[in-house]
Amino acid sequence: MDCRHIQFCDQKEKIDLEQLQELLQTSAFWAKDRRKEDLAVAIAHSDPVVTAWDREQLIGFARATSDAVYRATIWDVVIHPDYQRAGLGRKLVETVLSHPKMNRVERIYLMTTHHQRFYERIGFEQNSSTTMVLLNQKDEGWGMGDEIRQRAEGKGQKVGGMR
Repeated sequence: MDCRHIQFCDQKEKIDLEQLQELLQTSAFWAKDRRKEDLAVAIAHSDPVVTAWDREQLIGFARATSDAVYRATIWDVVIHPDYQRAGLGRKLVETVLSHPKMNRVERIYLMTTHHQRFYERIGFEQNSSTTMVLLNQKDEGWGMGDEIRQRAEGKGQKVGGMR
């Protein structure tokens, strides 16, 4: 596939949330149910955010969070199935890694379910020493932060300026 016309963009304001939601539903089993409102919040709190475009069609997406020095995490790397195996996923990740908020970071994390070999070819290594996760209880109407705050308040402690 000739992909010379594919354009990469790191301008968040150009992201069409409708197209992003469709791309995730088509290409990412782990993100099929994401709402546009939540995607907007995630994008607003991520930097860099990189997209890939075939003219007016969004065909790739990746985002990261970073302190620009010590730690960063890459999230939601997606390429539309019609454009996979053409080097675009690699280019997308390399574009994220070369961003000024990422290119000096000491340690960059990412989570993947089935694509370890793809990321290993880019330079990532499997790391079994940092595999902890805290799952918020979204379906109960409040998050883990609320539970921690309630526990602390029960002990008479003030948490985060709130009581």
